Amino acid sequence: MPDTGPFGKFLVITGLVIVAAGLFVLFGSRFIPLGKLPGDIVIRRGNFSFYFPIVTCIILSILISLIFSFLRK
Repeated sequence: MPDTGPFGKFLVITGLVIVAAGLFVLFGSRFIPLGKLPGDIVIRRGNFSFYFPIVTCIILSILISLIFSFLRK
């Protein structure tokens, strides 16, 4: 029978990260206004509106990179 220990640990950690992200999405917007940060691009003209959360994407990218760098060690 093959050793599945590392794969099992990976699945548990991935599950915990997904649960934490889900809880952050549900309850985090009360404390940190993701998607409404200064620098996010919003264009409204008549019936058309365009929204691109550039600053939110940058912050999330940095946080995800930090999480993965800690998990790699």
